[in-house]
Amino acid sequence: MKHNVQTLVLAGVFAALTAVGGFLKIPLGVMSITLQTMLAALAGLVLGPKWGAASQGVYLVLGLLGLPIFTMGGGPGYVLQPSFGFLLGFPLTAAVSGLLAGDSLSPIRLAGAAAVGILAGYCVGVPYMGLILNLYLGKGLSVWEVVRLGCLIYLPGEAVKVAATAVVAPPLRRAARQARG
Repeated sequence: MKHNVQTLVLAGVFAALTAVGGFLKIPLGVMSITLQTMLAALAGLVLGPKWGAASQGVYLVLGLLGLPIFTMGGGPGYVLQPSFGFLLGFPLTAAVSGLLAGDSLSPIRLAGAAAVGILAGYCVGVPYMGLILNLYLGKGLSVWEVVRLGCLIYLPGEAVKVAATAVVAPPLRRAARQARG
């Protein structure tokens, strides 16, 4: 019972951290650079694939219910924002990161798991962004333009976040393991 309550609390903490991470932003292009992708990956690394994904699912549900916890607000209409696909990718980011990390405490393995997890999230976010920009907003962008606008310009920042994740994930994993017994 103690293990389940502590894991549930940690999942809530990561949902809240992801919300806070959306407000620490640097505007760039169609979207802003935030700490959210890092926090989604970190949720998977610390909580494991199931609970990490659940924490990100809670974040999505709360935002869609109207809490202004997304970078530009919240509510069901947010699904029409070009960046919403990246939010949809957060549970996948957490699940893939946690799955690939296994039980490792190696910073190299954790960085690789986070990087692949973040890229998996981009596989949801970039096509979604292209659909919203082209079909809903009528921008008429080519696939290359969508990839450039929604992915390539953000990759240097993602690399920095992956490196930071490799530093903070091992001690957080150890602490979460000790807390859960």
